[in-house]
Amino acid sequence: QFLLWLALMNVLSVIDILLFPVKFLLVILGFRVKDHSNAAGVMKRRHMFSFIKANPGTCVSEIANYLGMSRGALRYHLKALETEKLIEAYSDHGKVRYFQNNSTYGENEKLVISVLQNEMTRIIISNILYKKCNTNGDLALKIGVSKGTISWYTNQLKESGLIEENKVGRSTTYRINPVYLDSIKKST
Repeated sequence: QFLLWLALMNVLSVIDILLFPVKFLLVILGFRVKDHSNAAGVMKRRHMFSFIKANPGTCVSEIANYLGMSRGALRYHLKALETEKLIEAYSDHGKVRYFQNNSTYGENEKLVISVLQNEMTRIIISNILYKKCNTNGDLALKIGVSKGTISWYTNQLKESGLIEENKVGRSTTYRINPVYLDSIKKST
């Protein structure tokens, strides 16, 4: 029985030695053996990519809620998608947002989409854009929040460059920065 086992091992090693040049040639030609053990991970990444493609500017919490995944596993798969150059991360005031990565969105569009994810910011931009109101007091009355809240949001918008302020005496009016006007109209 031992001799039979030894003969079998000898035959298998000869086959392996004969196949080595073929394997080596396939590697040189660029062929590789696919590992199907990670099929579930690939499917999750496809779902993530589809969600990001359909919802540009989405953040980790939105993707996690949609897919029902833990944030740790989600970040792992997001890094894999970034490594494959399928998506790109865009940081917006400390919050990371994800976009499809094939030059679909310019920097201005990414900024606009990211800023408009916040409902209050979207309402303020909409009111200024359609000239419903453009002063701190008018915006506060129209939206139903305090002047301090409007002031905080308009400062954020000024900081990002989306709006400009014009001071006339004690009155301050806001207008959309012309650089971002087309992107904002397209996104609202």
